[in-house]
Amino acid sequence: MADMDIYEDARTVSRSDLAAWLRQLANQLESDGRLFYGAAGAVTVADTVRCELEIERENETEVSVEIEFSWTEPARVKAADEEEPSKDDEAAEPTGTAEATPEA
Repeated sequence: MADMDIYEDARTVSRSDLAAWLRQLANQLESDGRLFYGAAGAVTVADTVRCELEIERENETEVSVEIEFSWTEPARVKAADEEEPSKDDEAAEPTGTAEATPEA
C-alpha cells in the first residue's frame, strides 16, 4: 500500500524561528502526545516510536538535517453501530478489485 500524505509544509525561516518551532513540537509531544498541523489537524503520537536523525551533505554548499519518527497505530475496532455489509451487498461488489485504505 502506498504512503498517504497527511500534511506537508515547507518554508524558509530564521534559525531562531526554527528553534521555537522545534520547542513547540517538543512541548506538544510532552504534554498530551498530539502534534497539531495546518488549520485544525492533529495526530496523536504513540508512547513508543522509531526515530531517525539523518545529516547529509547534499553538495558543496548545502547540508540537510532530517528528523523522522514513525509508529504503528493499533488496528481499528469496528464500532457496534457500523453495519456489516449484507450478503447481497457483497455479491454486488466485483471480486478481486476492492482495496481497503486506512483512515488518517
